[in-house]
Amino acid sequence: MKLALIGIGQAGGKVVDTIVDYERRTNTGFVVDAIAVNTARSDLRGLRNIPESRQVLVGLTRVKGHGVGADNELGAEVTAEDVGEVLSMVDDLPVHEIDAFLVVAGLGGGTGSGGAPVIARELKHIYTEPVYGLGILPARDEGGIYTLNAARSFQTFVREVDNLLVFDNDAWRKTGESLEAGYGSINAELARRLGVLFSAGEADGSGAVAESVVDASEIINTLASGGISTIGYASVELDRPKRGLLSRLSGGAADAEDGGDSTNRITSLVRRAALGRLTLPCEISGAERGLVVVAGPSDVLSRRGIERARTWLEDETGTMEIRGGDYPMGSNFVAAVVLLSGVYDVPRVKELQAVAIETQRDMLAKRESSAASLDDLISTGDDRIEPLF
Repeated sequence: MKLALIGIGQAGGKVVDTIVDYERRTNTGFVVDAIAVNTARSDLRGLRNIPESRQVLVGLTRVKGHGVGADNELGAEVTAEDVGEVLSMVDDLPVHEIDAFLVVAGLGGGTGSGGAPVIARELKHIYTEPVYGLGILPARDEGGIYTLNAARSFQTFVREVDNLLVFDNDAWRKTGESLEAGYGSINAELARRLGVLFSAGEADGSGAVAESVVDASEIINTLASGGISTIGYASVELDRPKRGLLSRLSGGAADAEDGGDSTNRITSLVRRAALGRLTLPCEISGAERGLVVVAGPSDVLSRRGIERARTWLEDETGTMEIRGGDYPMGSNFVAAVVLLSGVYDVPRVKELQAVAIETQRDMLAKRESSAASLDDLISTGDDRIEPLF
């Protein structure tokens, strides 16, 4: 699947930067182009894989390149004012080669939180290709203002895209890690999942051909349910001793045993991917659609295993719309990616909204209290001091 990536804000830019790095290292070719958009000049300078020619600094006349200070209303305003600059850069893309746009942003800050829905809306007005979002939720300990930003941006962003993939930082942060190391490992994990998913169907140069090809239409149809989606991933390294001459000549029972091992390995991997650490933890029962991609050396990709895994996922989700296939690639591991689209039983989102409502209520009460306190402070009783103007 050929993607045009647009990273907005600090988190969005870093995630796109990491995805581009993954795509280059694996030579999978699913990224047609990548653009970074920000209000802070310093954030753009930190990108290593997106050239300056593909970077857009918006809001320069308003915030002078210093960011919007976690004010997502201001982020939305300055992005809307300068969205023409972003669209001009998108116009340079070979749109005929693109299957979809992916707009990436952290939802807790200011620029990405406010600007991502604006850019997604404009892309949908102009282009016929699907516009997907990737929204990153802040961790619980990042503070109330970031939670409020995320809740407001989430409900706006999900309405402006064809589907919103969600990654919850809180579910992936490790205790004791520095912020830089923590977010670096999270971005790498996200890039790996997206890389295997979106590069399925692309040739890896080995000449291997998939038995059941997963192409762009399979992913598009899975995401056509709308709403929000989550991605699961599991992998296992292969430990295959070299086969001697006698075993190569005999074949038969050894081959059958290998086939059974491959089938069991694939079904186990898909179960782990669906029931393990999803990008957004949720109850998978009730998901509207699903997609299974199993990647690895072609000789260990069992079609029977993939079919069994799909049947199992149909039973677990309660939907018959489970697509899937294999992705042959030269590697020393086998990996399974499960995309679940149209998930609604998501406790984290409900919690996010509840905390945001409480934060909003507290902020309004604080403003009213502060105004009253200021009046008391400068009040002169019966005597009146005339202000300067």
